[in-house]
Amino acid sequence: MDYTTLGRTGLDVSVVGLGCGGHSRLGQAKGASEDQSVALVKAAIDLGITFLDTATAYGTEKIVGRAIAGQRDKVVISTKEQIVQEGSSPQDSKLISGVELKHRVEASLQRLNTDYIDILHLHGVGPHQYDHCLAEFAPALDDLKTKGKIRFSGITERFIDDPSHTMLDRAIKDDCWDVMMVGFNLLNPSATRRVFPKTLDQKIGTLCMFAVRRALSNPEALCELIIQLNKEGLLNRADFNMDNPLEFLVTQGGAKNVVDGAYRYCRHTPGIDVILTGTSKLEHLKQNIASINNASLNPACLEKLDALFGKIDTVSGN
Repeated sequence: MDYTTLGRTGLDVSVVGLGCGGHSRLGQAKGASEDQSVALVKAAIDLGITFLDTATAYGTEKIVGRAIAGQRDKVVISTKEQIVQEGSSPQDSKLISGVELKHRVEASLQRLNTDYIDILHLHGVGPHQYDHCLAEFAPALDDLKTKGKIRFSGITERFIDDPSHTMLDRAIKDDCWDVMMVGFNLLNPSATRRVFPKTLDQKIGTLCMFAVRRALSNPEALCELIIQLNKEGLLNRADFNMDNPLEFLVTQGGAKNVVDGAYRYCRHTPGIDVILTGTSKLEHLKQNIASINNASLNPACLEKLDALFGKIDTVSGN
């Protein structure tokens, strides 16, 4: 397992972060028992993963809490709190108060069975919600730090709705976010231009989400996306072999398959600290760890990816 320093937090973390949400939610969304999900988290820690990312919305904080019992000092816990009122959609403008945020953090601490959270993120913040976050939640997070409830403040974007990073572009300018969760994949590498140069300059820790999404794991979905982007004039369909559009990741890049190439692409992009990967199966997790710890793709392949997708900033690859 490779390790790195998470920006200005100074935390030593594995470059592979176990994502406890996503489509599988540690297997909870696929019928796994709580004991099975706990066993998966424990196995991840045994494999050298020290970064665990969960959220109240995922329903997996309790599982993480059980898994880290007796080994809290081995892991860095990242969790996230919704900023909207109960029953509202994540995009809603009905936002909670700083007092309510503190109450939600206390509930997370109980579920996680810990005295402190290493990184507390505001979850899925949209551009129209950011002013409230800065005015209402930033002071609340500072108070939680003072009381030892959290160590560092984080903020995550709503990449599906904001693929061009409008919110993060604003947030980077304010010196109150120690860690940022950024949507990034080879189909939309716009963060290399709009986010990472600035986070590197300010030593903000970065977590990569959406490294592999449906269009990168489903050939039919990928072809549909290419056809759509061709219609929008964002790329040329003729540049792709539509029987296997990303075959060059293997033939030129040295990847085992598209998913392997997608993880390796993200892992070696300057400015990314931790790649988040979620799963319900241990063998799948081992494969992803191997990919993320592998070498970069060949330079010619990286140049081709940049030529094809370098200007894309409208898709998440979902």
